[in-house]
Amino acid sequence: MHGACGERRMTVAPGGNGPERLPERLPERLAERLAERLAERLEGDGEPPVLVAFQGERGAYGHLALERVWGARSEVVPCRSFDDVVLAVESGRAEYAVLPLRNEIIGEIAGVGALIAAAGLQVVGEIRQPVQHCLLAPAGSVLGEVAAVFSHPAALAQCRGFLARHRAMAPREAYDTAGAARDVAARGDRREAAIAAEGCAERYGLQLLARGIGDRDDNATIFAVVQSRGRRPGAPPATGGPRPLRRSPGAG
Repeated sequence: MHGACGERRMTVAPGGNGPERLPERLPERLAERLAERLAERLEGDGEPPVLVAFQGERGAYGHLALERVWGARSEVVPCRSFDDVVLAVESGRAEYAVLPLRNEIIGEIAGVGALIAAAGLQVVGEIRQPVQHCLLAPAGSVLGEVAAVFSHPAALAQCRGFLARHRAMAPREAYDTAGAARDVAARGDRREAAIAAEGCAERYGLQLLARGIGDRDDNATIFAVVQSRGRRPGAPPATGGPRPLRRSPGAG
């Protein structure tokens, strides 16, 4: 039978002669050791990391998309261009890759579907990655003093309204959103800023000047998950994707 309300739970100690109260908490050192042993077991029982290529630097939207699928299991392979992403899969440097197919604001990402088809890669799923562009700049920067904004051409095109309202900010194309953030941080010029995901502020030591500067609040990019046709079809299941690919323009 259950005891009265508020009565402490009891248990019988192995080999004991009667009830013994459970401790309120484990001794600190024992708790630490149990945590260490659990971590060792999880690490030992886990599968090897999955090599996944994406275009850009860490913190780019492609990086965020692949983390939605593989999380800590991924070992990322950053690539300078979409061609380099395809080459990483073809050469075996990566088992999978994520490539952007289309965006809610600007539509199809030019050339990517044709690139996937020409390389003969197998599309095994897609990931819908929410996109919230932010304006990031070196510490001490002031919004009204920014003269140049760097980002990937697709990101600049998704922020036309913001740039139109701030005509003193000259848009400058870069190969990647996160790469632009990294380079702006390295130069340290307070007159420069980058358009990238908010996480790039902490990653590269930048200040958040403005959040949600895209032309739509519900902006998102659809990424294709691809692999070599020599591999068994299918990507590892995980919360958030990838889901089976719907046929669409540029998807190959």
